[in-house]
Amino acid sequence: MDRSDDLVPKDPEPRIHSTAELKSCRVGRYAAIGERVVLREVTVGDFSYFERHAEAIYTTIGKFCSIAANTRINALEHPMERLTTHKVSYRPNEYFRWLGVDGGFRERRRSKPVTIGHDVWIGHGAVILPGVTVGNGAVIGANAVVSGDVPAYTIVAGIPAKPLRRRFSEEIATRIEALAWWEWSPEKLARAVPDMQVLEIETFLDRWETQA
Repeated sequence: MDRSDDLVPKDPEPRIHSTAELKSCRVGRYAAIGERVVLREVTVGDFSYFERHAEAIYTTIGKFCSIAANTRINALEHPMERLTTHKVSYRPNEYFRWLGVDGGFRERRRSKPVTIGHDVWIGHGAVILPGVTVGNGAVIGANAVVSGDVPAYTIVAGIPAKPLRRRFSEEIATRIEALAWWEWSPEKLARAVPDMQVLEIETFLDRWETQA
């Protein structure tokens, strides 16, 4: 039986909830932005999604990322070296007509972007601090506070977040990186999903490394 018609992708337009707030963002195909998510200067890759009440700023997010509710990506710093850490010193425009935004401090914040790779799972309530890079296939545990870079295919958790274990051996991780399945067309991805569901990872790689 020809199932080719069943594999036609759905509408690729991103789904953005009416209560979400996005400013200067780029959102990829099939991406989803949930209820009351707030994004500022964020790039969201294809198929990635944010659950409700998440926030991110100055961040690049790869494809197929799963970002849980109440997460905060690039939790920005306050100027602890100043008299006050309050935003009155860097966003005085919110209180006084004649004082503008502190452009120097804003650029200081922008100079510490966060980079999230492909296929990253960020658990409920996790916080990722400025300047962090998270590798492909990594997992961030619920309520973790990530202050340093996370290697690819590594599971981290805790405050501050520490490595727990790798998802796969180095050999398997290298093969997944080479496969770069996140770059596949939606049609090829649809064909591969049934194998993702039932095959052991090594068997899946053996089969799909040779697929056109």
